Formats: sequence, C-alpha cells, structure tokens
Amino acid sequence: MNKCVPPAPAILVSLLLLTNAASTALAADNADLAEKNAQLQQRVEKLDKELEELRKTVMERTASADAQTHKPVWSSLDIQLYGYLKLDAAYDSSRIDNGNYAKWVEQENANGDDDQFNMTANQTRLGMLINGPDGGAMSTSGRVEVDFYEGGGENKARLMMRHAYMELDWPDDRFSIIAGQTFDVISPLFPSTVNYTVGWWTGNIGYRRPQVRLTKEYGLDTQTDLRLEGAFARTIGRDNVSLAGTTDSGEDAGFPSLQGRASLSRPLFGPEPSTIGVSGHWGQEEYDITTGGSNREFTTWSLNLDVTQPVHKWLSIKGELFTGENLSAYLGGIGQGVTTAGLNQYEEIGSTGGWIAAGLGPWDKARFNLGVGMDDVERGNVNAGDRTMNRSAFGNVFYSLNKSTEWAFELSHWRTEYHGSGDGDSLRAQASMIYKF
Repeated sequence: MNKCVPPAPAILVSLLLLTNAASTALAADNADLAEKNAQLQQRVEKLDKELEELRKTVMERTASADAQTHKPVWSSLDIQLYGYLKLDAAYDSSRIDNGNYAKWVEQENANGDDDQFNMTANQTRLGMLINGPDGGAMSTSGRVEVDFYEGGGENKARLMMRHAYMELDWPDDRFSIIAGQTFDVISPLFPSTVNYTVGWWTGNIGYRRPQVRLTKEYGLDTQTDLRLEGAFARTIGRDNVSLAGTTDSGEDAGFPSLQGRASLSRPLFGPEPSTIGVSGHWGQEEYDITTGGSNREFTTWSLNLDVTQPVHKWLSIKGELFTGENLSAYLGGIGQGVTTAGLNQYEEIGSTGGWIAAGLGPWDKARFNLGVGMDDVERGNVNAGDRTMNRSAFGNVFYSLNKSTEWAFELSHWRTEYHGSGDGDSLRAQASMIYKF
C-alpha cells in the first residue's frame, strides 16, 4: 500500500510560514529586551547620581563636624603645655624689699626690727612648648611662658611675659638662631632657691629681654666642645636720672646692646662634663633731659665667669663671678645703675660680686641646696643712704609628695649695708607648695 506524501510546493510553503512566525516572535522578544535594557540603564544612572549626591552630603557634614570639634590651640604642630601652681608663705625678722620675695633688707634705722609675714601665689607659671614643622635639615621650635609678677593687688595679679621666642636649629651644623624674648646670654646659671629672685641683687646678674641670638658649637676633639653665643639685645635702662622727664634710655639709644659668651665643656672629674664660660655685654644708654636741653649718655658693661662642676652623682657645684658698671637693668649693683643726685650725679655705679651653690641629692624623695651670694658696690660712686653691699646665704629642701607635688622649705640670712648708717639684717623662713603639670 502506498503512503501519501505531500507535494514539494506544500512543504516549502509550510517552512516559509514557520520561519516568518519565528522571526516575528524573535523580533518581539528583542524589542522587549531593548526596552528593559533602556529602563535598567536609566535606573543605574539615577542611582549613580543619587550616590554621588549622598557622598557629597556625607563629606560636607563630616567636614562641618571636624570644624566644630577641632581645637585651634593644638594647631597642626606638636604643642606641650607645662607649668606649676605655687603658693609661697614667708616670715622675715626685719623688713625686706619686696615682701613676697627678698631683694635686700631695708634700712633698720628707719624701720627697726620690723618683722613681716607674706603669702602669695604670684609665682604660678604657665608655659607652652611648640615643635615643628621640620624643614629638612632645619628644625623649628618656640616657647611662650608667663607668671603673675607684673603687679596689681595681692589677690589681683597681672600676667608678666617671661619668654616668647622662636628657634631655628640646624642640628647637623650645630648652629641655631633664637628670635624673641628669653634669658640673657651673659651669666646663664641660676642657684636653686625657693625665693623667686634666684640670687638677683646678691651676686647673680642677668635677666630676660628681646634679642636675636646666634649659637655655634664646635667639637674640638672627642671629649671637648666649644660653644660660641652672640646676641643683639634690647637696651633697657632707668626710666629717669633726675626729676625732669626723660624718654626710655633703650628706645633713645641708637644701637642695641651686645652680648657674647664662649664656653668649654670637657670631662675633668665627676660623672658629667665640666663647663667653664666667659661672657660679657656692652651697651649705650641715652637720656634726653629737658632741663638745659642736654643729652646724657651712659655705658653699661660687664665681664663674667661661670663654672659648672659635677662632683658626684649626688653632688654638683656651680657659681658665677661678675664685674661691671650700670647694671641695674641686669639686676646687679643692688638695683642701682646711675647716681641721680649729689656729688656723684650722672655717674655709672660700679659693682663686683658673685655666688656659689651646691646641689645635693636626690635621696629618696628629698633634694637639698646650699649657697651664698654677694653684690659689692663701689662706695665712691654712691651717696649717703645708697646701698653698698648685699649678701644672702641660704639652705633649702625640696620634698616630693608624689610625682607632681612638692613641698619646699628655705631658711636664709640677708644683710644689706648702706653708705652711712642703717645697715639691716633679716632672717627669712619661706615654705612653698608646688603642683607641677
């Protein structure tokens, strides 16, 4: 029996119809996919835009929060705060100038044995050390320090600037520059006293003043170092030398005062190197005296020796000697620079003196200091009633109550002699509480 086979034209027509249907369906699917892809692309672009806006918002809010919490005092540099709180209480068997801290004994022919008691927190000190940024071979630093001995009422003290300077240092070259106010180059040592004055007016000269200082160090051999220092410093003199009005002698001077020091450090004996320094200064002061319309010029100068000698791990000795004229601005001459009246009017006052002190300890929680100093004024340069000699001898102990707190006690004897009568003696007992930070 024969099978029925469709004719060829029919088969061809069927294939064409099937292909056309498949093409139509595929075209519809492609159009649908294209539309979906377009929609997805729009959503992705929208999400990207929203994400970028969100990122900007977060960054703005973060920056705002940082600005609100950022403390300008810290800046971008390394800043360290330091200082101490100090309460001093002192008893003097005879009247002392100044009562809160001892400078000299007032004339006893006027005051007799006029004892006194004082208490103050004026020596409280605040400071800030600033380091950086480093500039390759050069490092930078600075210091600001104040206390409260500028004056004012006993319970209304005012700030007094002690230090305010910047330092540029080239360690590899052992060279540095200081610009600002800090200690004098001359007579750089201080005895360790509880009394605020650290021997000023009794043999320890040198203070603080605006200056530009250059320092260079040399290694002479493996054990010996030479240090050279020089400074241009602000001339500061007496406010007046007569009853007539005058300008400040420093601002009227045509040239800054000059200071210099050379020192050698080398092991001699003891646990650390010994240091010997020679220093001096020279300056010219000019006063415009209205009476007669004439100017007066005065010279201020000094020549000084300082020695630091470690003897043992628990004993160190240091001291200074000086001689010079017109040293009132350098806390010499027992506060007398130029004679203002009498036969010696307008004469620079010469003085010579020094001090020596020993530091002992520490032993356990205690350390001790002993010392004596004297300032001897040329009697021929002063008039009756002026100070001619001032001497102090002291001994003290500092005892640590804990890492930050110290108790200190100092006993000192003061004698001040005058041209003529009125010499004074005083025994001073001073106790302090110190809280360091």
